Amino acid sequence: MASNSIKRCFTIFEILSEYRDGLSLGEISARADIPKSATHRMLNALCETAFVTQLPSRDYRLTLRLPGLGLTFLSNTKIVEECQFVLDRLAADVGELVRLSMVSKDTLIWVAKAQGARSRLVVDPVSGHDVVLHATATGKIWLASLTTEQALRHVLRDGFGTPEKHGPAVIQTIEALQAELAATRERGYGLAMEEADPGIVAIAVGVHSAKCKDTVVATLSIAGPHSRLPKEKLEEYLPKLREAAEQLRGVDALMSFADAAVPAA
Repeated sequence: MASNSIKRCFTIFEILSEYRDGLSLGEISARADIPKSATHRMLNALCETAFVTQLPSRDYRLTLRLPGLGLTFLSNTKIVEECQFVLDRLAADVGELVRLSMVSKDTLIWVAKAQGARSRLVVDPVSGHDVVLHATATGKIWLASLTTEQALRHVLRDGFGTPEKHGPAVIQTIEALQAELAATRERGYGLAMEEADPGIVAIAVGVHSAKCKDTVVATLSIAGPHSRLPKEKLEEYLPKLREAAEQLRGVDALMSFADAAVPAA
């Protein structure tokens, strides 16, 4: 029973995280597939602990307490502090957005970024969100490090989505995903050409565990507008990207945290 309550609690967190203006009790209940009475009890408890607030409209919204806890924990790991110089240097060198993501159980989470673009056309998505695995260069390089069965399970769990939700070239079938992962394994890097977002392209490589060289524990990517970064230009950045990824393997905070979840070889 307690376990079910905890799952419901995090389901509500995930739903409310997408709605900055809040949602009504009925909307939360419907999206969470939880009876309205149980949803109301859970929201009351979350309001008492200040993780959720009820607005004058009677809608419910997350407070900043939950992201504050996450930021405090991330800061205490020293990962961003110790990795930032590598990201900053690469971003300045290529003049585009550089992002670091880390494996978190069965998905990837954006944890740090550096903006190298100086023009008016700047790509700068919000960090802290889960990575759309099949639609991003970052997600593809991690999926390609897994077995095909594992990769398909992770993608099918969340669904393929639609071109309207992601980008016009987003993968829509299992066959296309399998072919893309095979190509990613062969070339050793991930590519996304207007798949996660319209007009945005990216290239990514894996950051491998210090304990097990075949295990990807993080990814490093470069992203920017397609108008400035055709495929050939992206691939020109590959040596710099790989060099930076290798430098990240030497960052103690990143490796100690990531490798703690990697079984001994």
